[in-house]
Amino acid sequence: MNPRTAQKIAFTLLFGATALVVLPVLVILGIIVAKGVSAISGEFLFSMPRAGMTAGGILPAILGTLYLVGGAVLFAVPLGVLAAVYLVEYARDTRLSRLIKLAIVNLAGVPSVVYGLFGLGIFVTFFGFGASILAGSLTLGIMILPVIITSTREALESVPRSFRVVSLSLGASRWQTIRHSVLPHALPGILTGTILGLGRAAGETAPILFTVAAFYLPRLPQSVFDQTMALPYHLYVISTQVPGIAENTRYGTALVLLALVLLLNLAAIVLRSRFRRKKKW
Repeated sequence: MNPRTAQKIAFTLLFGATALVVLPVLVILGIIVAKGVSAISGEFLFSMPRAGMTAGGILPAILGTLYLVGGAVLFAVPLGVLAAVYLVEYARDTRLSRLIKLAIVNLAGVPSVVYGLFGLGIFVTFFGFGASILAGSLTLGIMILPVIITSTREALESVPRSFRVVSLSLGASRWQTIRHSVLPHALPGILTGTILGLGRAAGETAPILFTVAAFYLPRLPQSVFDQTMALPYHLYVISTQVPGIAENTRYGTALVLLALVLLLNLAAIVLRSRFRRKKKW
């Protein structure tokens, strides 16, 4: 076959595969925007719910989602980065360390409902946190922890070994080398894992269903031991269990959730880009 013809065929197949992925997503987004934009208003976004959630706004659900995502990231990122640093920089290449790395990768594929049951048994019941923001945040943090550890490991391993050798040869300790010569260059990759974790934590329903979410709370939480509303669970309930909810309200809630996830990811991407521009290699 002529190489140019083969190239055109390959390009066509790749373009078709990309279109099959992108077009359905664009159609779904278009439907959500078209049916939900009419519900977006100041009252819908910034007021408290009323009349059993049949009137008013979704402010508690928006803030509750931010509380849960923020708590999950605060728990998972430091722990995940430290675990990855140990596995890459300190742990020896033994059968046990390889088994641990395999287990971490497998944990990333565990269904979210399993994490929800785990959070119910450990944080809600065993530790006595009850259905609370703390229990929900810890559950979401454990759920995104494997993603952060895996991405941080890959980012650390991508830093050239020569950076470590030069730093150690100049008299720096191993931790000083990691702190000043490795982690700054791995930071964009770490933020990539954080972005993936943000998206998953913000959109999950099963873990918060077991550990924190309430459908109707016409007030804001006062502490981390209070329940809170959350957009994913709220959307699930008004779409399946509450009759008489206007269609644009359901699609408007979905649109707010998508916009919130997009804004969180966009902020993390901008931060990652700033650090990536500082890399000199």
